[in-house]
Amino acid sequence: MPRYWFAERLLSVLSGHRPVHWMLGHTIGHAYEQLVRLAPGAPLSTNGLRPVLRHCDEYVPQPGVIEAFARITAGDRVRAMAFRLEQGPDLRWRCAAVELGGERLMAGT
Repeated sequence: MPRYWFAERLLSVLSGHRPVHWMLGHTIGHAYEQLVRLAPGAPLSTNGLRPVLRHCDEYVPQPGVIEAFARITAGDRVRAMAFRLEQGPDLRWRCAAVELGGERLMAGT
């Protein structure tokens, strides 16, 4: 399922365990540049504990679009991440938006 694949990749980048360029080719619009600005702060890192993806679900508002949400834990702390995937004409899924803790990153904004 693409939502789990993207959730794991986004979690790795936003927790500081993988470099942002790991998402090159997997984002559209301005989403990559926005990840470049957000990732240095490692917003999903937690005091040395590696965050774990506990659950990921999706809503499909129309064919070729997935709006997903994930529950992430590290110790007793729970965080949420939401993201939008869009399927291109080449049938590949790409991340178009990410939202964490009130910060929204959308393609084209």
